[in-house]
Amino acid sequence: MAISITETAAGHVARQLADRGRGLGIRVGITTTGCSGMAYVLEYADQLEEGDQVFEAHGVKIVVDPKSLVYIDGTEMDFVKQGLNEGFEFRNPNVKGECGCGESFSV
Repeated sequence: MAISITETAAGHVARQLADRGRGLGIRVGITTTGCSGMAYVLEYADQLEEGDQVFEAHGVKIVVDPKSLVYIDGTEMDFVKQGLNEGFEFRNPNVKGECGCGESFSV
């Protein structure tokens, strides 16, 4: 099981961590919410919890708890800019459906 990050996303995370002045990496998880059932949660990872899986790419660590990894295994995390909007985008091969606004998904 694994999750990957593009060079662009890793650069963005590295800059955020540097500005913050601390942190092991970024924690990627899943929460139940929205009309399709699940949504991604991102937060700084300051410490590892029991069972966490750590993936490293382009000098950045991605921390995922075991419950979330089941739903996001094989996902590629990217950072995109479109006009005035920018944010993380997830390419998750497990997704079976998404809500109309794109904020939640189902597997």
